Amino acid sequence: MDDHSDDIRRPLSSRIEVYAGAGRKHWPDDLKARIVEESLEPGAVVTDIARRHGCRPQQVHDWRRRARLGQLVLPAPADTLSFVPLVSESAPPATAEPSGSREAAVVTVEFQGARVEVRGTPGLSVLSDVFMALRRTRSC
Repeated sequence: MDDHSDDIRRPLSSRIEVYAGAGRKHWPDDLKARIVEESLEPGAVVTDIARRHGCRPQQVHDWRRRARLGQLVLPAPADTLSFVPLVSESAPPATAEPSGSREAAVVTVEFQGARVEVRGTPGLSVLSDVFMALRRTRSC
């Protein structure tokens, strides 16, 4: 609907939206994810959600697309477990070997038909990358 008209017989619109602010607003990924999660609820209207959070509907649609592509990680649903059981299989103690060499650790993760093995002594960043990749594939 065009609100800019020279026709004086046409009544003025009772609703005016003003987007105030200088420049672009930075939206943190966790806030984007919460807005997207809210927009995916049954019966949710993207326009209403965008207005409530002070953003444009196009932004919400873009964030939803990024979530489908795994570029934006959504929070885990409340009814799912946020941990997985850890099963440790201890190897028999190694006999004393020269130079202190020992058998390398193997971390195996099986999740929804996928199996990932990390060998050696993985650092926290490696394990974090593995779990983030699994989480991304699960959320889309």
